[in-house]
Amino acid sequence: MRINRNHIKITALGLLCIGLYAFADKRSKQKTISKLKIEFVGEQNLYVNHETVNKLLIQNYGSLTNVPQEHIVLNTMEKVIETNEMVKSAQVYLTVNGELTSKIVQRRPIGRVEGNTKFYLDDEGKRMPLSGNHSARVPIITGKITGKSLEDVYTILKYINMDDFLRKNVIGIHIVEEEKYQLKFRMEDFVVNLGGVDDLEEKFSNFMAFYTKAAKDKTLESYDIVSLEYNNQVVCTKI
Repeated sequence: MRINRNHIKITALGLLCIGLYAFADKRSKQKTISKLKIEFVGEQNLYVNHETVNKLLIQNYGSLTNVPQEHIVLNTMEKVIETNEMVKSAQVYLTVNGELTSKIVQRRPIGRVEGNTKFYLDDEGKRMPLSGNHSARVPIITGKITGKSLEDVYTILKYINMDDFLRKNVIGIHIVEEEKYQLKFRMEDFVVNLGGVDDLEEKFSNFMAFYTKAAKDKTLESYDIVSLEYNNQVVCTKI
């Protein structure tokens, strides 16, 4: 009887692959988590800290050290971390060393509302609770707080955050009434009557032209109100 050696080789190779796969699968199931690592991506101001995230995981999973890796569902763990109101997104993965790593992106506040309730507005215009771990240095929002006015304030804050000078110097936004907003600056005593959120680029361009000239003339301290409400004009009231 003629033996087909190629057939034997293929069969043997197949059995070897099956054996290796079974061995690797068994070893994989025996692997446990060696360490839990929590990393915060981007901004270093920790509105939520390592201890809080660790506690959240323990409440849902117990101690994760030495837990078999096959028992961990990574996307479910990500969703658990994202239930914290300070967390924007979370990525959880296992390293070859058995380290369970959680990379966390925090929400970023751009304004702080001081009304009957106090909270941040984040960079997506959503409400964000205050943190006991860190207080953000962002403009304070006061006045007649409504849903519509906060939408407008978010529009103003987005523009302010795109400009280096405004981001460093605007410390407050006061809601006088719907579609009437005032700005308070860090180093100046005058207030800026912005009006509504229409034509912000033009209004701030006019303001910067005024500010540059007044700073050069050393007359900034003589103004009480600077109004940008009127078309293509800067109207100033002196003290």
